[in-house]
Amino acid sequence: MKSVLVIGGGGREHAIVDALRRSPQVEKIYCAPGNAGIGQQAINVPLKDTDVAGLLSFARENQVDLTVVGPEASLAAGIVDVFRAAGLKVFGHTKAATAIESSKEFAKRLMARYGIPTAAYEAFSDYDKALAYVSSRPFPSVLKYDGLAAGKGVVVAQNLEEARAALADMLLDHSFGEGRVVVEDYLTGPEFSFLCFVDGSRVYPMPLSQDHKRAFDGDKGPNTGGMGAYTGLPFITEADREFAYKEILCKAAEAMVSEGRPLSGVLYGGLMKTPEGIKVIEFNARFGDPETEVVLPLLESDIYDIFEAVATGREMEAPVWRSAFSLGVVLASKGYPGSYQKGFAIKNLDPVEARIVHMGTAFKDGQLVTNGGRVLMVIAEGPSIAEARGKVYREVAQIECDHLFYRHDIAHCALD
Repeated sequence: MKSVLVIGGGGREHAIVDALRRSPQVEKIYCAPGNAGIGQQAINVPLKDTDVAGLLSFARENQVDLTVVGPEASLAAGIVDVFRAAGLKVFGHTKAATAIESSKEFAKRLMARYGIPTAAYEAFSDYDKALAYVSSRPFPSVLKYDGLAAGKGVVVAQNLEEARAALADMLLDHSFGEGRVVVEDYLTGPEFSFLCFVDGSRVYPMPLSQDHKRAFDGDKGPNTGGMGAYTGLPFITEADREFAYKEILCKAAEAMVSEGRPLSGVLYGGLMKTPEGIKVIEFNARFGDPETEVVLPLLESDIYDIFEAVATGREMEAPVWRSAFSLGVVLASKGYPGSYQKGFAIKNLDPVEARIVHMGTAFKDGQLVTNGGRVLMVIAEGPSIAEARGKVYREVAQIECDHLFYRHDIAHCALD
């Protein structure tokens, strides 16, 4: 029987732990740092997800068979390189391969070099040059901080005033740190997420999903880390999916091999179906959040086998997925993604007849309380998107906490 260490402490990691719990091979799961919900299914370890030395010591001392890395910050810190050098099995990309997410400019150069469809762009470190370029181009304009910014380093500027403020924030005030800015042409069309397990040139697709970034109904309000997701996208044809798989995901994997930075984990394609065809908005080097929470419950194959095969470079059979529809709604702290308070009691979870993933929770005096911006995600399945959505919202209505809010229109692109 195997022991696994999952690194991270959010909803994505809870979904990974939950999937590992379904493996007949896995006996013990550790999670660092974990959260209140994860602690009911695994042993929480009080180590930060970027404490590479501490995590390595823990894995060695506890004879962990396999480590699964969740957050991009851990990958960018080089945790995979360190674990591999120590002879430990680890699922996740090297620091060099993580550049496909950690550097927007690297990703754009890669796509241009290998003919992967994406928006035209320029990159700048100088504020005045960036502003002059943006001023010469049509609005809206997409401004991306060239580095990790926890999903908040992208601004769609509608006019010069908004562009000036965003560029000053990134290049003069260094709100996300010292770095460059990528300026992209604005694309239109529905966005979707295409996640794949990748081992070098081998690319194993997962079900397509769609995230909802805006805080409020009707895709209004500020950008968040995601307020809900669902699988089964009626606006994506089989031809669309095949193009995205072969011409984007597989081509990106081959490109990274050619660059001497082979992928060995999850490649996330944030894609858009534009009038000119499917194009890349961004690549991520790990499971998406909240997409993972709706995708992994559909996995019929043993996820330990998948993680272990990718970690060791062993060829595997394509994972098997159920054909049901999955939909999840995020409950977030009032004020998120801006400032918010923590520590409010969450009640009445026991009667909920749906999968509950903890994103930002803790126990205080024996009571489950809010402990983050995104707090819980409630996920249900059904034979149709409409039935899955109906079930989720019936169950969400039972949860009691005055300091949470959620969107009421998840999957509106598919249903409304």
